[in-house]
Amino acid sequence: MPSSEEPSAHKEPSAYKEPSAHKEPSAHKKPSANGGPSAPKKPSSKTESKSGGKIQFRSQPGLFQRWRSATGTGLIALFFLLPFISWHGRQAIWFDLSNQQFYFFGTSLWPQDFTLLAWVFIAAAFGLFFVTLFWGRVWCGFLCPQTQWTFMFAWVEEKFEGSRNQRIKLDKAPWSREKLSKRLGKHSSWLLMSLLTGCGFIAYFVPARELYPAIFSFSGGFWDTAWVWFFAICTYLNAGWMREQMCLHCCPYARFQSAMFDEFTKTVTYDAARGESRGPRKRKAATDLGDCVDCNLCVEVCPTGIDIRNGLQYECINCGACVDACNQTMANFGYKPDLIAFTSELGLKGATPPLWQRKRFIGYGLALVAILATMGLDMASRSSIELNVLRDRQSLYRETTGGQIENTYLLKIRNKTQQPKEYQLSVTGALTLAMSKTEVSIAPGEQVELPLTLTAMSADIQRSRTKLTVTVSELVSESGTDGETEAVSQDSVFFAP
Repeated sequence: MPSSEEPSAHKEPSAYKEPSAHKEPSAHKKPSANGGPSAPKKPSSKTESKSGGKIQFRSQPGLFQRWRSATGTGLIALFFLLPFISWHGRQAIWFDLSNQQFYFFGTSLWPQDFTLLAWVFIAAAFGLFFVTLFWGRVWCGFLCPQTQWTFMFAWVEEKFEGSRNQRIKLDKAPWSREKLSKRLGKHSSWLLMSLLTGCGFIAYFVPARELYPAIFSFSGGFWDTAWVWFFAICTYLNAGWMREQMCLHCCPYARFQSAMFDEFTKTVTYDAARGESRGPRKRKAATDLGDCVDCNLCVEVCPTGIDIRNGLQYECINCGACVDACNQTMANFGYKPDLIAFTSELGLKGATPPLWQRKRFIGYGLALVAILATMGLDMASRSSIELNVLRDRQSLYRETTGGQIENTYLLKIRNKTQQPKEYQLSVTGALTLAMSKTEVSIAPGEQVELPLTLTAMSADIQRSRTKLTVTVSELVSESGTDGETEAVSQDSVFFAP
């Protein structure tokens, strides 16, 4: 997001006082009594990071913010556009709750197939933990919807109310026509964005091409409209009002993610050995202080309002805003970049081994491969035909006048594909059985209940219970272009006197 105010580090040199003679030298120039770098001191807090309990953070240009904006824009666009993609005349991704189906392009999933979704969620969660071990909270800073919507709402807020300092001043100002108009414009835009977000989410459950016109023409059904407004209000509160409170107090990931960190994990880190002792100074002036000029920009740009110089904190979402702000200041003062950087504990010491030499990388990698392989096998073994054979509960068998024995079954056959199919019925077993029906046509996603009568000659029956197998197989077209046929079987029993 473009910044409308000049960072503190860009102010005239007069804003930075010469260090007093009694200032401690830099931690990397003068070690502490125990031989290590001196501990970071509290920031000088030249400007308040909060206004009435609300964190007002400064927008900050830079490399990591360009990456965050690019990934966020792409993901948000994907979120809104995916429901409008059609596939064979149907919405490509659609949770059809009324028919208990989930369409994903050419694949249809039913409730009994949701083990596949469970595997997807398990793989995604384990992949997140795997990434966290090596790259910290990269999900929170660059991919999390809460972060993306928060920055998007903050961008709108800046357009209506101005820069960070102007927003703080506006918060403290008494109510006036100007303040009211700015607040009305901001909140109206937030509500519109929230309503679009609610529509975007529900569009995965209700056809998008029908939902949007119905909602904005006030002609939608009660439940569709209610759910859209429910998620719209949640978005408005989360991204507009709660913002960092969701990350600090509601998100469980923030609480346990540090348990996955080790000395190799890359996180946003302040190099205290190089930066301390911090303090203001004139540009290009000789000083015994560390490289940190105590401009407080790293605090002002932080969306959660923390000071990264105080060390690793669970509130840090690794968005990299403080890295961009600090590198900007370092460039202005002619210092080396990356006083604040994405690095690990061992990276600060220059002792980071390659990934493949780490035991956790091998262990986590093998576990993730095993999960993905299991998911792949589960998907490969999934059949597009579902068969359930039920015996007639009224009678075990019937004797006909022609000396035959009949058994009646109810076949429940479901076509789990998105195309109409022709299926062939067959029965195998020790007996030669005549079938009342041998073929059936089923529409896409439809389940039919088909009565089936099997008949055997009394002279051929040797025992009262004979095992048999009912098979339903897909018919191949005359051209043979359908490829390999799929078949599904289920065992049953033929009863006789």
